Amino acid sequence: QLQLVESGGGLVQPGGSLRLSCAASGFTLDYYHIGWFRQAPGKEREGVSCISSGDRTTVYLDSVKGRFTISRNNAKNTVYLQMSSLKPDDTAVYYCAAGSPIVNTCTLRSSYANWGQGTQVTVSS
Repeated sequence: QLQLVESGGGLVQPGGSLRLSCAASGFTLDYYHIGWFRQAPGKEREGVSCISSGDRTTVYLDSVKGRFTISRNNAKNTVYLQMSSLKPDDTAVYYCAAGSPIVNTCTLRSSYANWGQGTQVTVSS
């Protein structure tokens, strides 16, 4: 059974940092594009960052560039999202998802078929 499990969310003050983890079971994450998405109350889910299979190309939402970093640890079958200089607007449920490597970009949202359950990130003083 393919499963993704996010962890690392929590409550942090503005300017703080968190590292989210996305651990896979039942399949090898390295073979897939991996994306991080978020959904705030009353808003649509949006793509935050993704990392491609193969060449490890990374893409970021403009509002998180320079603050968030996506990376893979193949030995742990885990993808991370390091988040720094957090702002209240970053408050959301964060999800990771695995996308088909048949598509040659990690930015095609429709290619993401396997999703985790999400982890809450709250940025507040």
